[in-house]
Amino acid sequence: MTRKPILLFAFPALILLILAGERAATFLLGTYPASPAMWWIWLELRPLSTMFWQQVDLYLGGSMVLDAAILTAASIVCWMACRTRKSAAFFLANHVALLFAALMIASSSHSETASTIAAFTAPNGLPFSLMLDFTWQNSLVLLLGTAACAYCHVAFLGEARQRSEALAVQLIALQRDL
Repeated sequence: MTRKPILLFAFPALILLILAGERAATFLLGTYPASPAMWWIWLELRPLSTMFWQQVDLYLGGSMVLDAAILTAASIVCWMACRTRKSAAFFLANHVALLFAALMIASSSHSETASTIAAFTAPNGLPFSLMLDFTWQNSLVLLLGTAACAYCHVAFLGEARQRSEALAVQLIALQRDL
């Protein structure tokens, strides 16, 4: 199986596009505050990235240019990681993107005003709540991330199998020559 860099880059690119879309929506909302479409876009993208960008804006002084530079640099690094010959680079890029997406969703779930916090009862009768907002967008992002990581595992294991087969052939050739 030959790995396809575009498939390996798809999930990190999705996360970066969500972050860039939220930044662009924030800018457009400031430019057109009376537009219902801008409010809708901003409200849809905000739960996925709100806590991350609040921290980035705090440390960078609210500079959209620096935000764009960070996103551009991150996308270049992810693309280069997915194109390298080393399997660990794309493996790491996809898994970091999944962890980052899960942390963004978990941290933004606490700042929702009207969320779908699931309440459960433990077998011993103790009630507890799961503090994640499982909207269809969040669930779709996590499902895509899990699928991307599964593809990374398949590609990684396929390459490891090919390396072991090549090594076995070389060992057989050495034994025959001796």
